[in-house]
Amino acid sequence: MPGFTNAKMLLRTEKTLPRMNADERGSEYTIFDCMKFALVFLLLATTAHAQWTRMSVPTTAGLRGLSVTSDQVIWASGTGGTVVRTIDGGKTWSLMSVSGAANLDFRGIHAFDANTAVIISSGPAERSQARIFRTVDGGKSWSEVYEQKTPGIFFDAISFWDSKHGIVLSDPVAGHFALFATADGGSSWKEIPSSMLPPARPGEGAFAASNSCLTVHGKSDVWFASGGAGVARVFRSTDRGRTWSVSKTPMHPANTSSGIFSLAFADAENGVAVGGDYQHPDGSDLPNVLITSDGGRSWHSGPATDPAGVYFSSVALDDGRIIAAGIRGLWSSAITFGPNGTKTRSGAAHWKQESTENVNTVAVGHHKVWAVGAGALVLTRVK
Repeated sequence: MPGFTNAKMLLRTEKTLPRMNADERGSEYTIFDCMKFALVFLLLATTAHAQWTRMSVPTTAGLRGLSVTSDQVIWASGTGGTVVRTIDGGKTWSLMSVSGAANLDFRGIHAFDANTAVIISSGPAERSQARIFRTVDGGKSWSEVYEQKTPGIFFDAISFWDSKHGIVLSDPVAGHFALFATADGGSSWKEIPSSMLPPARPGEGAFAASNSCLTVHGKSDVWFASGGAGVARVFRSTDRGRTWSVSKTPMHPANTSSGIFSLAFADAENGVAVGGDYQHPDGSDLPNVLITSDGGRSWHSGPATDPAGVYFSSVALDDGRIIAAGIRGLWSSAITFGPNGTKTRSGAAHWKQESTENVNTVAVGHHKVWAVGAGALVLTRVK
């Protein structure tokens, strides 16, 4: 659908010291000075963790696909058939050449290590743009492993549970979302029968904005989110897509440019959804952050931003924080998952805008957070 193809952001401590002789005073001051130094060092280190650094990459392409396999190995993909990779933590990047892909938009990528990766091309199947490629030699060569030619197919996202089992989401065809599965690491793909899914609503679709409207967890859980149909919904399967259920959310999109754009789950029960209206990135009356503590069966509004409803295209979870990305930058807020449900700090004052760059996608690695966006943007910071 046209509306979806376009989518597809010093504490000062004073202390009174008792009177003492010169020797004692010198000893006490030394300890106290050490304490102050340690406090200053800690605060400076904490501040440094929130600073994003832009990486230099050998392309000008817009990037949406992002896959972090380790602290050293990061892959990204985007317009013009672009794939880039670093194997030294971002110090240097290699630009990959995918034969016959100059006109393709690689909006989703999943990498397993420095050598093996799978990418999807997002575009109308009737224009030969719904294609999947795979490399096993670090991007020196790529094999086209699958192409869909059914009119209406538009790949939105790709994800894997493990090194063998993965899934790709497409916009609806004939009244149902289309899903494709692999059991051999992406070498071959088969369509999941549409009869296994609840019907799509008129005008409903998914967003190929950040390769995260679809997400998986554990050995078999998978969710995907929608928009553009009066109510944004979240579909869930607990058996790798064989059977599905669907839930409504408090977000009610008024057009095809709004809805849920991204999902992230901490475990099988606790998750976050973000979105908004990409045509109004500065804000809208939509609840742009949604929270679930029952595996996506029900959703409620999360911590509000200021301005309200700022558009987010991607979300990731980082050790007690939500990190959300969009056209207006990168934002973060505290969140706690526990046996009594999800807890967030209410109120916009608890959101921190960490960057104003035009970001499409954010992902969390072992020790760093990574983000990619328009104009070959690649950012990173220490967790």
